[in-house]
Amino acid sequence: MINGILGRKIGMTQIFTEDGTRIPVTVVEAGPVTVVQIKTKAKEGYDGVQVGFIPQPKEKKVNKPMRGHFKDVPPTKTLREFRVSGTEDIEVGQIIDCTIFTEGEKVDLTGKSKGKGFQGVVKRYGFKGGPASHGSQFHRGTGSIGNSASPGRVFRGKRMPGRMGGKRVTIKNLTICKVLPEKNLLLIKGAIPSHNGAVVMIRKVATPA
Repeated sequence: MINGILGRKIGMTQIFTEDGTRIPVTVVEAGPVTVVQIKTKAKEGYDGVQVGFIPQPKEKKVNKPMRGHFKDVPPTKTLREFRVSGTEDIEVGQIIDCTIFTEGEKVDLTGKSKGKGFQGVVKRYGFKGGPASHGSQFHRGTGSIGNSASPGRVFRGKRMPGRMGGKRVTIKNLTICKVLPEKNLLLIKGAIPSHNGAVVMIRKVATPA
């Protein structure tokens, strides 16, 4: 059974419970996705399912190798893979939608964090910085980064200015507040990584055996 789906982040809003409690939620357009390829232990060494999301309307943008890959299904813009426990009930061309999830279920969500560009240590790591008063020559600088004669070098992993964001991020144990199958929408409690319109992976939380 497939334990996940691809979705597109729409944005954030809020819902209210029957007792008037306000819950901030992220709206995700979850699927539908199409099974493009099935991977088995006999051939690839593991059981997995490759799914496609967002139909590709322009055939000229699909090169020859990918046309062969999509020979049994319509081409899509995005391909991702999910590990599964077995592939017996899965077939190429099968459509998966948001009905595989239920309200109140816990999920893990993976996306790409927003890129912030080159940033200093105050924004990147939360350094306090120096006095902001007149006459100070140390405001938002890094400060000392090394030692004296011993060891006489900067340690690997030292927190320094650099590119911030734009990395794969997984948020675990998020709660699905509402499932709207007629619109292919999931309302997930709280914020999730990625900008609006970005593709994210939503997986069911693995239950201990």
